[in-house]
Amino acid sequence: APSGSGDAAAAGRTRELLHAPLLPTLLRLATPNVIGLFATTVVIGYDGYILGRLGADALAGVALMFPLSMLMLQMSNGGMGGAVASAVARALGGGRREEAHGLVPQALLIAVVLALVFMAIMLGFGRSIFAAMGGRGAALDAALAYSDVLFGGALTIWVPTLLSAIVRGTGNMLLPAMMLTVTAAIHLLLCPLLVFGWGPVPAMGVRGAAFSTLATSVIAGIVLAAHLVRGKGPIRLRASGWRLRPELLRTILRVGAPASLSPVLSNGSIAAATALIGSYGTAALAGYGVAARLEYIMVPIAFGFGTALTTLVATNMGAGQRERALRATWTGGAVVASITGVIGLAAALAPRLWMNHFSTDPAVLGFGSSYLQIVGTSYSLFGLGLALFFASQGAGKMFWPLAGSVARLLTVAVGGWLAVRVWQVPASGFFLVIAAGFVVYALMIGTAIRLGTWVKR
Repeated sequence: APSGSGDAAAAGRTRELLHAPLLPTLLRLATPNVIGLFATTVVIGYDGYILGRLGADALAGVALMFPLSMLMLQMSNGGMGGAVASAVARALGGGRREEAHGLVPQALLIAVVLALVFMAIMLGFGRSIFAAMGGRGAALDAALAYSDVLFGGALTIWVPTLLSAIVRGTGNMLLPAMMLTVTAAIHLLLCPLLVFGWGPVPAMGVRGAAFSTLATSVIAGIVLAAHLVRGKGPIRLRASGWRLRPELLRTILRVGAPASLSPVLSNGSIAAATALIGSYGTAALAGYGVAARLEYIMVPIAFGFGTALTTLVATNMGAGQRERALRATWTGGAVVASITGVIGLAAALAPRLWMNHFSTDPAVLGFGSSYLQIVGTSYSLFGLGLALFFASQGAGKMFWPLAGSVARLLTVAVGGWLAVRVWQVPASGFFLVIAAGFVVYALMIGTAIRLGTWVKR
C-alpha cells in the first residue's frame, strides 16, 4: 500500500486510468495538455509573425528549416517521448514500479545519443540539406542562421522533453502542461527582444528566435528534473542505478524506434513537398510555408489528446484491459478528428483569416490561400491519423502507423513528382496530392485497428 501522499495520489491516478468512465477521464487528462499546447500553438504562429517582419526571404528560410526542426521536436516528444511515457505507464499499470524507476536512466541515455546525432548531421550537412530542398541566396542563409543555433543546442531540447515524457507516463499531465504555458509566456517576451534587439541587447535576426527556444527549454528541464528528484510521484530521479540495462532499453526502443521513424517519414513528406513547391518560385515557397504552419499548430492539439491517449491506452494494456484500451482509442480519435476538422473547414472557407497575419505580398497570399482551400478539407483525417498514432504507441503496436507514414511519403513524393515534373500541373493540382497523403495515412491506420491488428497478442 502507498505510504506517502505522493504515492497515494499516484495510485489514485492509476485506478482512474483503469476504471473511471473513458470520455471524462480522457478529457481530464487532455485538458491541461491542450491548454499547455495551446500556448505552443501561439508560439508557432507568433514566431511566424515575428520572423515575417524580417521579409519574404526570412519566411522562406524558416519554411526550409521548419520541417527539420519539427522533426526533432516530434521525435523527442511524440516518438521517443511517447515510447518512454508508454513504457512507464505499462510498467505502473502492471504494478512493476522498480521497472518504471529503471526506465529513467535509459530514457536520458537515449536523449543524449539522439541529441548528438542531430547536432552532427545538421551542423555538418545543413547547407547541403537546405540547398537540396531548394534553398538559395538569402533564404538559404536565413535557414542556416536558425538551424545552427537550434541544432547546436539539441541537448537542451531532448533532455527536457524526455523528462516531461517520464512525468506524463505516471499520469501527471498537469506539470508538463504548466511548463509549456510558462515557457511560452517567457518566449513571447524574449523572442522579439533577441530578434530585433533593444537597448544593450543586440539584434540577432532569425538566430534570436532559436536562442529564445533553447533558453525556455532549459527552464522547463530544470523544473521537471527538480520534481523527479523530490520524488513527488511514483518515480524518483535517483543518484544510484545509472547503468545500462539492455532489457529496459529494448522496452523503449521497441516502440520508440518505429515511432521516431514515423515523424521522419511524415516530415520527409513535408520536405518533399517543400522541394517540389520550390519549383513554382520563392512566393510559392513562402506561401506554402505560412499555410502549412497551420498543420504544425494542429499537431500540438492532437498531441495534447494523443499523450493522454498514450498513457490511458498503455496503462490499460499493462493491466490486460485490451477492450477498454480499444474503446479509449476510438473515443480519442473522434474528439481529435472533430477539432482538426473544424479548423480545416474554417481555413478552407476563409484562408485569409490565417494568411493575412504573415504577409501582405499578393503572390504569397494567393499560393497560401489556394493551399488551405484544398488541403484544409482533409484536416479531420490528418487529426484522426495523429490520434491513432499515439494510441498505437500506448498499445506498443507501431507497424501500421509506420506503414501509413510510408504510404503518405510515397503519395506526396512520387505523386507530387509526377504532377509537378511530368504532368506540370499548376500548384493547386499538387495541393490535391498533399491532401491525398493525409487521407491515405489515416485510412491505413484506422482500418488496421478496426480489424483488430494491434489488440491481438
